Amino acid sequence: MLERTYSLLGLWPIIDRWKKLVGTALALALVVSLVVALLLPNIYTSTAVFFPTNPQSTDPDRIVDGEKLELENRTEDLDRVITIGESQPVAELMIRRFDLYNHYGVGQPGEDKADEAVLKEFSDNLGIVHNERDAIELTFQDTDKQLAARMANAMVQVIDSINQQLTLENRRNVLGLFKQRYEFLNGEFERSRRQLVQARRRYGIFNEEMQSRYLAREIIEIESKLRQAEGGSGNAGALRRSLRGLTQADGGNVVNLENYTQGLDSVKMFTARLEDLQARLVKARGDYEIADVAIRGKLSSLYVVQKAYPAVKKSKPVRWLIVVGAVALTLMLSVVLITLLELLRRTQRPVSLSTAA
Repeated sequence: MLERTYSLLGLWPIIDRWKKLVGTALALALVVSLVVALLLPNIYTSTAVFFPTNPQSTDPDRIVDGEKLELENRTEDLDRVITIGESQPVAELMIRRFDLYNHYGVGQPGEDKADEAVLKEFSDNLGIVHNERDAIELTFQDTDKQLAARMANAMVQVIDSINQQLTLENRRNVLGLFKQRYEFLNGEFERSRRQLVQARRRYGIFNEEMQSRYLAREIIEIESKLRQAEGGSGNAGALRRSLRGLTQADGGNVVNLENYTQGLDSVKMFTARLEDLQARLVKARGDYEIADVAIRGKLSSLYVVQKAYPAVKKSKPVRWLIVVGAVALTLMLSVVLITLLELLRRTQRPVSLSTAA
């Protein structure tokens, strides 16, 4: 027995025989899809476009030092920003800020079903993509065009804030190190200053240049007078006592050569130490003040190219496409259904004839 062949041209007689059923199905699909399309709310989309930057390029510490603020966009920066925007903490923050439980009508906060539903609705309405120009496009959809724009702009601000927080903790630790360094140097400076004062008092050294000239001149003069006195021209005993007072520590003079030579090295050492600590202390104080001012500053880590604005027209639904699609789908299903019914009839007919014979 030859197998029967079927073609698309053979569908028309089948459709003609079932035209009432097919027409009814198409009319019903048209009416239902039209009603559904009209009942669907208008959805508006707002988009914000921005470039993420490397946190090091926007570090206020570097900017204060005079380095240029340059746009530096890397793959890891793009991935980091997208990850932040799609994270659950950001979603929960936005949900609380804009009271999306009531807006979406999913229930009360704290209920498992309501929490899951509001997160799903928020995620479905949010889109964060990396476009072909290495920028981030953040879109948000909602039935309220004003709310969609506010949500998109708020998302950009939250992402920027969290992106800055990633390095803020380390910068605070660095600030703490600067403070500890300044406090340590300040303590060492005060201790060295007291040691220098004590050394000057102990050894009677207050002005090295003047005192060295004074001692040298006085010792030379007294020695000269002593030589003359020993020759019979004066009181040699008094001059010897004066010379001893100028040269020996137990001679009674505050300023004497023995204390001067013993204490000069100590005074010079303490003076050099004090000058070194003073220079380091001034620099440490400046570094701490710069770091403190920098960490208090708010420098954006994002370059916003375009803020989100309320949409001029809706983005969806496309009502005519819904109606046309529903009618076309109904037609296709109807053709498939009646074709199967015809095939079933034709396969059953020979069986019936053979049974009758």
